[in-house]
Amino acid sequence: METNYYINIGSNLGNKMLNISKAVSMIEKEFGWFELSKPVKSEPWGYESVHKFVNIGMRFISEKEPLEILHILQKIERKISPLSHRKKDGTYADRIIDIDIMAADGIEMATPELTLPHPHLHDRDFFLNTYNELRQR
Repeated sequence: METNYYINIGSNLGNKMLNISKAVSMIEKEFGWFELSKPVKSEPWGYESVHKFVNIGMRFISEKEPLEILHILQKIERKISPLSHRKKDGTYADRIIDIDIMAADGIEMATPELTLPHPHLHDRDFFLNTYNELRQR
């Protein structure tokens, strides 16, 4: 069954828009058609940093299962930057690229690997802004 997937792509290190463009291009190669939200600038969420984020929401359609989508997106993250999103103490770290699945139409799930909708969807303004923009189209 075809499902709309809503993801957030963020970057707060290096050439942020170039990092996001690389991710968008790689995701397009995997899934084809997509829509993008306007970029949203945000403060780091869940940790302190002087590096602000640029975030873009993306919607694409796929017949793949959510965990398969997650693994593809994680592989794309690692290709762009193998650096961890967490420090050794487990707290968040600055990152070149971060790709999160915010939601998938009609899918609710909670596994150790993936929770949908994203557990912080309503806590993060940048998630809500990009998600709502794409849902209203």
